[in-house]
Amino acid sequence: MLAVALAAVTGGTDTVRHLIETVLPGYAGTTVILVALVSVGTFALGVGAAWLVTMTRFPGVRVLEVALVLPMAFPSYVLAYAYTYILDHPGIVQSTLRQVTGWGPRDYWFPEIRSTGGAAAMLILVLYPYVYLLARAAFVQQSSGAFLAARTLGHSAWSAFWRVSLPMARPAIAGGVLLAVMETIADFGTSAYFGVQTFATGIYTSWFTMADRAAAAQLALCLLVFALVLAVAERSSRGKARYHAAGKRHMKMPPEPLSGLRALAAFALCALPVILGFALPALVLAIMGLDGQQDLLSRRYIRFIQNSLTLAGTAALVTVFAAICIGFFQRLRPGRRSLTTVYLARLGYAVPGGVIAVGLMVPFAAFDNTLDAWMRASFGISTGLLVTGSIWLLVAAYMVRFLAAALGAYEGGQSTVHANMDAAARSLGESPLGTLRRIHLPILTPSLLTALLIVFVDVMKELPATLIMRPFNYDTLAVQAYRLASDERLEGAAVPSLVIVAIGLLPVILICRQVGRRS
Repeated sequence: MLAVALAAVTGGTDTVRHLIETVLPGYAGTTVILVALVSVGTFALGVGAAWLVTMTRFPGVRVLEVALVLPMAFPSYVLAYAYTYILDHPGIVQSTLRQVTGWGPRDYWFPEIRSTGGAAAMLILVLYPYVYLLARAAFVQQSSGAFLAARTLGHSAWSAFWRVSLPMARPAIAGGVLLAVMETIADFGTSAYFGVQTFATGIYTSWFTMADRAAAAQLALCLLVFALVLAVAERSSRGKARYHAAGKRHMKMPPEPLSGLRALAAFALCALPVILGFALPALVLAIMGLDGQQDLLSRRYIRFIQNSLTLAGTAALVTVFAAICIGFFQRLRPGRRSLTTVYLARLGYAVPGGVIAVGLMVPFAAFDNTLDAWMRASFGISTGLLVTGSIWLLVAAYMVRFLAAALGAYEGGQSTVHANMDAAARSLGESPLGTLRRIHLPILTPSLLTALLIVFVDVMKELPATLIMRPFNYDTLAVQAYRLASDERLEGAAVPSLVIVAIGLLPVILICRQVGRRS
């Protein structure tokens, strides 16, 4: 963050002045529109589906409550490739429409998929599970006392939900919507492919097309401030409000059985996001992949897969190790210092990948250039770029970006380790590190594996930081899919996209199992 701010302040302003006069207002306006659309869409889909599968019973509800998580396996840019193949002008739908009706290209109107609305739809379909999971957990934990009291006071079921259950679940819902918003402002692949000009695409354009590091840093600073303002505004809007269950006893909310048209409507509303966000695009990608003429067993593709697995595996190990260090430090030395450390570690998730890339590239490029100049002047030796453009700097960017996810999984498991275990181990002469190694880590193995898997798949899907920071000739599956799609070779892009989705199903299946156990 400091590097981004310093580079933005000390850099030239010529490019930014040009951007302000031309496209910067459009960047800001489009980003705000995307955030607004995704916020409303993920709220409506996530909360509506969570309420229906928690508070009602209809045919297929047990399957749908798990299937509603499946769209998380898709990166939004992969979904964009699939729907472009279906809905674009030469796509299946419009081609069939012209053949059936005999219309020409100008004889009918069809919604444009490559638009701000289309990008928002793609993001909503893959991000609503964030809201769904958190909202469902909040509804399950609510006691029925306040809801039933509202019903006895004359409120309808809808009114009681809107005035009682929804406000009580606000922290969880707001957290899910905020996660979706952070992913929206960080999105690059979907926006770039659809030609939607946002801050994220502007950073990439300034860095590569205009070769202006200062302009990229200034745009990154704007995006960073926007992300942090959103997070602080949501938290401060709660004030001192507290959300407690009403009454001394927790009474489980009795689900309402549905039948007839109401059951059919509930099933349709819950099944539609699963079909549009997972089943249909998976089928389309499979059909596209058959005509893709991409050989997954070729030496080139094996190298893409090896690069992706190497980066994802290394980043997952480093990130989880960092989460263990920070989480155990907070447990060992609770206080303001450890709380500040954890808070700073969590900020990375609020920072888009493009901003992290700029923030790391600027200082380390300056370090490499300074060292190279000094070595040339002193010893006549060129050291080149030691850090910039290396795998390790890219791994550091991944660690910053996804440390919050690993830390959350670790802390969730650590909460089950009673403090008396630490006291017993210490009283028997065990050191703090010995307690971590012999007590905590064996108990936390499931949580650590979950953290490893989540970070691994997030790195596999990550695009903006990888595009900016990857070493030369070190492409990954995500980069290959983006490159083929940029050349309008959608059938070819389907092959690496399917591999990414298949790997992304692993943590989703894990989450689905947890949802099943919780129910």
